[in-house]
Amino acid sequence: MSGLDLVPQQQRHLLIGGEWRESSSGARIEVLDPADGSVLAEVADGTPDDAVEALDAAVAAQAAWAATPPRERSDVLRRAFELITERTDEFAELMSLEMGKPVAEARGEVAYGADFFRWYAEEAVRIQGSWLPAPAGGSRILTIRKPVGPCLFVLPWNFPLAMGTRKIGPAIAAGCTMVVKPAAQTPLTTLALAALLEEVGLPAGVLNVVTTTDAGGLSTALLGDDRLRKLSFTGSTAVGRHLVELSAPQLLRVSMELGGNAPFLVFDDADLDAAVEGAMLAKMRNMGEACTSANRFLVHESVAADFSQRLADRMGALTLGRGQDDGVDVGPLIDERALESVSQLVTDAVHDGARVLTGGSAKEGAGYFYEPTVLVDVPADSAINTEEIFGPVAPITTFATEEEAIERANSTEYGLASYVFTRDLQRTIRLAEGLDFGMVGVNTGLVSNAAAPFGGVKASGFGREGGFEGIDEYLETTYVALKTD
Repeated sequence: MSGLDLVPQQQRHLLIGGEWRESSSGARIEVLDPADGSVLAEVADGTPDDAVEALDAAVAAQAAWAATPPRERSDVLRRAFELITERTDEFAELMSLEMGKPVAEARGEVAYGADFFRWYAEEAVRIQGSWLPAPAGGSRILTIRKPVGPCLFVLPWNFPLAMGTRKIGPAIAAGCTMVVKPAAQTPLTTLALAALLEEVGLPAGVLNVVTTTDAGGLSTALLGDDRLRKLSFTGSTAVGRHLVELSAPQLLRVSMELGGNAPFLVFDDADLDAAVEGAMLAKMRNMGEACTSANRFLVHESVAADFSQRLADRMGALTLGRGQDDGVDVGPLIDERALESVSQLVTDAVHDGARVLTGGSAKEGAGYFYEPTVLVDVPADSAINTEEIFGPVAPITTFATEEEAIERANSTEYGLASYVFTRDLQRTIRLAEGLDFGMVGVNTGLVSNAAAPFGGVKASGFGREGGFEGIDEYLETTYVALKTD
């Protein structure tokens, strides 16, 4: 079976109430291969009316799904985890085709994404309330955890499997139904995941999928509907702010995982071999198209030259190419707009005085490829240090003191991920407490883990996905006062 076989023609439609059907407008979305711009497939282009029908189905299924025994919800997730794992190669190829990442890296996303289903299969049977006597006596205080209700999930294109399972897993575990809108660039993985959940016994209407190019129309229609109870969005801060505004009249429960501007701090006592290895992970995962990607490299002035050259040697040795080809390390960016954005940031940085150690330009020919790039002597106020790059570019600046490093790391509106390389335990504690970020990676370039709470502060959003905290986003607490005297 190939990757595209996971989404046969009859499932390149909308999934509403357990039925695969065409858009009410009959319109289609072309899904393009970013390696050469060719058309991979066409899927239904849903309308706001289709989205409302999907919410109708979610509302109709909510009561029965909430009443389903937790063990049954758990079993659905466990079977889904096992089947995704069994089909690792097919899911990896499908993701590589529609968003560009090398197949080897896509296999890592399959493992990561599947793990959310395994984790929440275990959490589904551990949703707890409480029972205690009132301090003044005469009654008991009982708390009950209940599902929030129908949810809307708006997914990004960069991790099409993991960003779906990270939201869908806890919703299923908690007893919530949902409408899922995948990104228009990468709908195939979501459709394949929905079909797999049907296969393992998820009841009709619990999960509904609306693929669309009219994201604004869908959001306006559903966020204005008082039957919707929760919104979870992963994407840009600008869009997140707009969705929060739309959700305000209904006072929806909202989770936002938004943009990042992750600092990568290398101190003078760091193990430089480990720091370079961590930098490769933190910068080059997903071609740099990740909100957790290291965006600014702040390196102590005494080791900056050595670190920069080592990183340039590693990044310059990477092979660009189509993600499905053997030996490829770096695939294409998602589209032409992304390529132009990265190119402009590098051009502006060089104009500001930065120097290119390796890379520095787009690859000629078909596809949206940009060379892995290392820049040094980058002015602190250059746009490449203040804007999210979302590409394989590492801008390096230097610092002299720990206080300066912390101040410059925190000088951003964003607060998602940060990275620190040092062998000083006391400094590690000071940095973990002093950095204004939801996640701090210490001597590692990888912070994502299904068992850990993923999320940010400031303009990087609010709420947490993964870990013990993740299921709380889908539960409400009811307090019951029981009079005993």
